[in-house]
Amino acid sequence: MDLLNLQNPVFATYAIAATIMILKAVAMSWLTVYRMVKANAGFRSPEDLKRTALNPNPDPKQLEPNEYVDRIRRIQLNDMENLPYFLVAGLLYVMTLPPLWLAQVLLYGYVVSRLLHFLAYFTARTHDTRAILWTIGSLILIFITCRALIGALGYLGTA
Repeated sequence: MDLLNLQNPVFATYAIAATIMILKAVAMSWLTVYRMVKANAGFRSPEDLKRTALNPNPDPKQLEPNEYVDRIRRIQLNDMENLPYFLVAGLLYVMTLPPLWLAQVLLYGYVVSRLLHFLAYFTARTHDTRAILWTIGSLILIFITCRALIGALGYLGTA
């Protein structure tokens, strides 16, 4: 069986986890835009203050930090700091031929930890709460990365 094929249940598990994480990350961009429009604030660039059909009454205050918008930006930044590693490490982990149950626990566990982290950040929970949820995902990421490294080193040792 080809490892990188949806006929492989471990790869299918990865594909589901990866697409959920990608869709979640893309949703953060849309949520940022929604909040910018709703608040008419949180703009980033000076050219955003030009009069346009979407901004008929520009105001310099639109460039000031806006917590309502910036909270989503921080969530998105956290995703951008974490998700690329998961996408690569998860794919490498598939190549180690893990048992399906373990792959599901780890890959879906990562997704759940990131979604809960989002909810905690979105609802302004304490740093401690966010840190616990981030740590769970980070430990999963470290495990699957180390497993991929051990698998690759083991292959080189037998080649």
